[in-house]
Formats: sequence, C-alpha cells, structure tokens
Amino acid sequence: MNKSERRQALLRAARTVFSEKGYHEAKVDDIVALAKVAKGTFYLYFPDKRSVFGELVGGLFSRLGGAILRVDPSADVEAQIKHNIRAIVAVLLDDSALTSILLSHAAGLDPAFVKELRAFRQEVKLLLERSLAEGQRLGIIEPGDTELYATFTIGALKEVLFENALEDQARPRERIVTALYDLLRRGYLRMDSAPGQPAQRGGGERGAPAPEDAAPERAERASPPRARRARAKGD
Repeated sequence: MNKSERRQALLRAARTVFSEKGYHEAKVDDIVALAKVAKGTFYLYFPDKRSVFGELVGGLFSRLGGAILRVDPSADVEAQIKHNIRAIVAVLLDDSALTSILLSHAAGLDPAFVKELRAFRQEVKLLLERSLAEGQRLGIIEPGDTELYATFTIGALKEVLFENALEDQARPRERIVTALYDLLRRGYLRMDSAPGQPAQRGGGERGAPAPEDAAPERAERASPPRARRARAKGD
C-alpha cells in the first residue's frame, strides 16, 4: 500500500468511526484499528482527529460546489435546476455516513471545531446566496432576501436528508428531487419568466419578465467553497 492509498484508507476508516460513534466518542485508536495501521502511521498524515474530520467535511463541500452548474436562462431552466438538485442530493446521499455526522452529531464536537464547522456551512450558504442573486438578475428568482431564501432552502434539504437517514427504507432519490423542485417552483422560482417554460406558479404575484437584453451565460461549474483546516491539537 503506497502513501496515497494508506491516507485514503485512514480517511475511509475515520468516516466510518465518526458515523458510528460520533465525533466526541471517536478515538484515533478506533480509526487506526479499523484501517489496520499503527497509531504512529496516523500521525504521519494527520496531527489529530479534528484535522481528519475537517478534511472529510472539506472534501464533501468541495464535491457539492463542483456538482452545481450555473443556470443558463436561454436553455431548459427546469432541467438545469433539477440537475442541480439531483447533483446535491447525490453527493450527500453517496456519502451518507458523513452526512449523518453533520446532521446528527454536531453537538458532540468540541467548541473550537463547532466554530470551524459553522464557517464551512456559511461558505455553502454564501455560495447559494450568490447563485440566487444571479438568478434574480436573470429574472428566474423572485425579488427578495437571498439570505433567507438560502436559509429556507438549506433547512428544507437538511430535514429531508435527516428524515431519509432515519427511515428503514430510504425514499427514492428522484422522489426527493421532484418534491424539492416543486416546493421551490411554488416558492421563489419564476418559471413563467424562463424561455420555453409554462406558467405554473402557485399563489402570489407574477414577477416582471427578465430583461430581453440580458446576455445568456453558459452553464459552468461553480467554484467549490474552500474548506478551512482546523489547527488545534488533541482528541
């Protein structure tokens, strides 16, 4: 096993241990036992358990940022939005162990790392806020407070995923995607303003159509938020 493979083995083992025991109860001894390496080997790659957890969280958020495409209002807006919802759900459910930690075990973290975790979440929220603000400029998002829109969206997604983790039989992913899209379409999405989209909105006033001279922008991958690495020592 080379260095890269050994490092990945430690990350996989840490993900499993954190998921089963929570951050507070997990020990470096548990991680190295599962990875089948000496304890000294762990410290060649990570200074403490907080740093390995930070890397797992940072990797998850990077995958989230990389999965989201920028919406092109001149193309099929509904398909693009569903793609983004589908991509986010896939990233979180494909790493269900880590998602479970973030949703269920945050209270067990030490205060210093709770602060870091909040910073990670804030970066994701800011990424969504910027996307919503761009959507308002393009005429596909209702005018309003993008910070609250982002909070509502993240809260709904977290609750759906948390419930899904507790169910004996998980909901089909496409059912989650469709339900979240329908919720947003009846909320702040302005599908009646998108080219080629039917006017299907529930309640409230229709917003003004997007300016005709708004230059369409090609879909591109959003920049992933930069994960901050915790520096404090100790298990």
